[in-house]
Parts: sequence; structure tokens; C-alpha cells
Amino acid sequence: MTTPASTTSDRVAVEPEAYLEDPHRAPLEIDPAARRGPALFRWVTFAMEQLIAVILVALIVSVSANVIGRSLLNHSLPWADELARMLFIWLIFIGAAAAFVRYEHIAVDLLVRKLRPRAAYALYLLQHLIIAGLMGVILWGGYLVMSRSTGRTAILGVPWNLINVSLVLCAAFIALVALWRAVQCVRLMRAPASLSRRDGGA
Repeated sequence: MTTPASTTSDRVAVEPEAYLEDPHRAPLEIDPAARRGPALFRWVTFAMEQLIAVILVALIVSVSANVIGRSLLNHSLPWADELARMLFIWLIFIGAAAAFVRYEHIAVDLLVRKLRPRAAYALYLLQHLIIAGLMGVILWGGYLVMSRSTGRTAILGVPWNLINVSLVLCAAFIALVALWRAVQCVRLMRAPASLSRRDGGA
């Protein structure tokens, strides 16, 4: 059975991004390559991504050195285990902040994609206010931990606060980005011209 030529010509190839990206999210995105978003956030995101690469390489080298020491030399490297743990903690928090900037955390956006722009930005506003509030709680907890932590790690003698500060930096950056996005949502909700154009194009 053959398909009519008219039916075949009417088919339009749809890019996968059309199903994966929320069209309302574009004004809230921060992309260093596309120069989208505030310059400060773009530069910090770029720096975090370079730091993630360096930490990942150092983590691989540290773990590999310990594996080789145990397997071939029959000698464990205690400092390698401790270094790997510290690097992994930094990798988690810096990676979490970078992923938040790029909207790479797991999320269910079925509802917000089907809403009108004003309602979608209202939902985004609520979301980012909640995120900023949670980051504020984490910042306060991190401050308490750092103010009471005076010890050092057992083998390398690294101050614990050098590890704890990764959580504080991560929470502070996420809170700033969330507040910026909340302000953007308010601005977009108060711009009837841009919203009407988006409604017309939907």
C-alpha cells in the first residue's frame, strides 16, 4: 500500500526539542555561549563548568591512583580516598548550581507547557520564590555549620570549612539566579504586549 504524495508532502518534520523544551522558559534561560542572561551569571556559570572539568579529572586521577596502588603495589593510599571524598563533595554542589542555571535538573513541566504565558510565568514565579526560600534556609544552616567547625581532615589536614563552603556557595548562587528569574517573571507578567504576542503565536 502506497502513501499518497499529498499526504507525504503535508508531513512536517518536528525537531525533538519541540517536545523537550518549554517555550515559556526562553526569557529565563542563562546561556554563556548564546550570551543569554546577565553577564555576571554567564561568567560564573562558565567558571563553574571549567572547575567541574578540573575536579572531575582530579577525581579520576585520585581514584585511579588508589586502585593501581591496591591492585599492583599491594599498598593503599589513604590520602587518595580522603581527597576523592572532598573532590566529590565539591563536584556535587558546583554541578548542582551549574545544572540549575541550565535547567538540567529533573522536572515535570507538563502543566506549565500547557498554560497561557501569564499563568505559566505565575507558576514559574512561585517555583523560584520557593527555591530561593529553601536556599536561604540552606545558607543559614551552612553558616551555622561553618561557624562551629574548627577541625581538619584526619590525613590531609584540610580545614573542614574548605569543604563546607561548597554548600554555601552553591546555595547562594542558586538563590541569586532564582531571585533574578522571579523578577523576570514579574516583568513578563506585567508586559501585556509581549504576552499577547506569545498568546497569538501559540
